[in-house]
Amino acid sequence: MKINGVRLRGIASAVPECIRAIEEDAKNFPDSDMTKISESTGVRKRHVVMGDLCTSDLCFAAAERLLESTSVGKSSIDTLIFVSQTPDYLLPATSCSLHGRLGLEKHCASFDVNLGCSGYIYGLWLASNLISCGSAKRVLLLAGDTISRISSPRDRSVALLFGDAGTATILERDDDGLPMSFVLGTDGSGQQNLIVPAGGFRTPHSEKTCLPTEREGGNIRSDENLYMNGAEIFTFTLKEVPPMIKSLVTDYDAIDAVVMHQANKFMLDYLAKRLKLPKEKLILTLENFGNTSSASIPLALSVALSGKLRDASLRLLLAGFGVGYSWGAVTLSCGPMVMPDLVKVSENAVKHSREDV
Repeated sequence: MKINGVRLRGIASAVPECIRAIEEDAKNFPDSDMTKISESTGVRKRHVVMGDLCTSDLCFAAAERLLESTSVGKSSIDTLIFVSQTPDYLLPATSCSLHGRLGLEKHCASFDVNLGCSGYIYGLWLASNLISCGSAKRVLLLAGDTISRISSPRDRSVALLFGDAGTATILERDDDGLPMSFVLGTDGSGQQNLIVPAGGFRTPHSEKTCLPTEREGGNIRSDENLYMNGAEIFTFTLKEVPPMIKSLVTDYDAIDAVVMHQANKFMLDYLAKRLKLPKEKLILTLENFGNTSSASIPLALSVALSGKLRDASLRLLLAGFGVGYSWGAVTLSCGPMVMPDLVKVSENAVKHSREDV
C-alpha cells in the first residue's frame, strides 16, 4: 500500500546511562562460551535501565530533545502515538502520561500501541495514514521498550541479547513528500513462541507465577519473565521476511541502506545472504545496544545514518518482524532531517518531569 504527502521531520533516540557488558553476565552462565555467544548474537554490551527508570522516561527524553532540535511548537502536535510492550501501568495509557509530561495541548489525540519488533513500522504506517487522510497534520511517534525488566538474568536465551531504548519521530504533512510503500502482516498462531505467559488478565500475578524455576536447557525464569523459542522465531523469520522484502524491492541499486529490526547478527546475516543483499547496505548496531525491540530501527538510524540523513536524502528499506507473530516493511525517502545526538538518560535526569505531572 502506498501513502503520499508525508515526510519525516526528525528522529531522536535515548538510552539508559547504565551499560552492561557481556562479561558481567558470565557469572550467571559459568558453563557457557561467552565469546561464541557474543559472536553469534553480535552483542558486546547493552544499555539497561536501573531503579524505576521506565520506557516512558527514555521516550520523554528523546521527545524533548527532538522538539527542541526541530523548534517544533508543542501546540502543533495533534497526535501522540506510544508504541511499546513495557508500559508504565495497566492503565492509564502511557501515551496519556507522556502527553501530560510533555505539556502537549488538549486537542492532541494520544493512544498506545502494544507491539514490539514490528512496532516502529506499524507506528509509521498509522501516523502516515492519519496525516495522509487529513486526520492529523503533525504526529509525534514514540517507540521504545525496556525488555531487561521482564528478562530473567539467568535465562541465556534472552539475558544476553536485549537492551533498552526509547525513540521519538516527528511526521508531518508535506504535499511534495515522496510515496511510502508499506507491507504488513500477522500470524497469531505463533504467539506462544515469544511471550510473557503470566502477569496479565489471562493468567494473573500470583506467588506461583513470579517464582523462578529451572526450565529447558537449564534456563531459570518465572512465568512473569519473557520466554523465547529461538528456533521457532528463526523459522518464522525465514518464512515471512524474505517474501515481504521482495514484494517491495527487486533492485537494491535503488536502495541506499536497509535497516531491519536488530534481532541478532546471525539472523540478519542469514537474511542478507538469502536476499542477496549487498553487505555494505545492511545496517548493524547490535554490538553496543543489543536487541531493543520496538526502538531498534529508529535507534539504528540515529546511530548509523544520522550523519548522512542530516545532510542528504536517502532511499531506505525498513523492516520489523517478531513477537506476535507480526511483521512489516516500508520503503521511503527521508532527509535532510533533524537527527540529534544520542541522549543518555539517568534516573535523576527525568525525576522532576515525573513529579510535575
